This record gives sequence, C-alpha cells and structure tokens, in this order.
Amino acid sequence: MDCSHVQFCIHDGLLTGTCSREIDLVQLQDLFRATAHWGRDRQLDDLATAIRYSNPVVTIWDGDRLMGFARATSDGVYRATLWDVLIHPDYQGAGLGRKLVETVLMHPHVNRVERVYLMTTHQQNFYKRIGFEENETTTMVLFNHPVLTQEHLSVAAQRQA
Repeated sequence: MDCSHVQFCIHDGLLTGTCSREIDLVQLQDLFRATAHWGRDRQLDDLATAIRYSNPVVTIWDGDRLMGFARATSDGVYRATLWDVLIHPDYQGAGLGRKLVETVLMHPHVNRVERVYLMTTHQQNFYKRIGFEENETTTMVLFNHPVLTQEHLSVAAQRQA
C-alpha cells in the first residue's frame, strides 16, 4: 500500500497544539472502536482529558480521515510512557505503526528520558522490533477508584498490616 500521501501531525498536549489540524474526537472514538478491543468504550470527554494531559500526541491523516493515533506522557528526564498506539485496520502492514511510534519517541519530551514504558498484551513482537524489551521487574499496578480518598488508602494499609 502506498501511504506517501498521509500526513503525520504532532500535537503538543492540546487538541490543536503546534499542528494546525484539530483532533476530531468522534473519529478518534471510532478509531478506538475499530482497532482496540480494550478501548472501545472510551468516552469523548475522557479522550479530550487524556489528550490534554499527554505530550506529545501524534495523529496520522489520509485527507480528512484520522487513521492513526498515539500519545505519551513524560517528565522529560527520567520516565515516559507510550499510550494508545492505533492504526486503522485498512492501513496496517504499511509501516505506519512503526513510523508513528518512532515519531513519538523522537519528540523532545520523550527522546532523552532514561526509560520509556509501554503496556501491551498482544503486540509485543511489534514493539520488540522497534527496540522495546520485556521487563519482568515492573509488575505492580494500582487499580484506582474515582472516589479513592486518603481515608480509603489508610483503611487498605491497615488491612495489609
């Protein structure tokens, strides 16, 4: 597939950022539904919030059609995390996913950190080809609850003691 006509757009944490093209949240929601079983229920307001707190956000466009998306969060020095790498099924296999990830990794907020983290359960081989390695030592997660308060944390700590 010839994808030389597609446009990569870098957004610096805002819906528009340094890119003149606005992220169409409805198209982004549709992209999640088409490509990511784990993200099919994401809501428009939540997607806007995730984008607002991410830097960079990279999109790929075929004309007015959003066909690729990825984002990262980073402290700019020590750690960054790559999130939500999506390529529409019609465009997969053309090397765009690799270029999308590489574009995020080359961004100034990501390219000098000591470690870039990634959570994936189905695409390990794809990311290994880019240079990611399996990491058995980072195994903890907190399943946060929206109304988690200091009181809840204290109760949980007492139960563990």
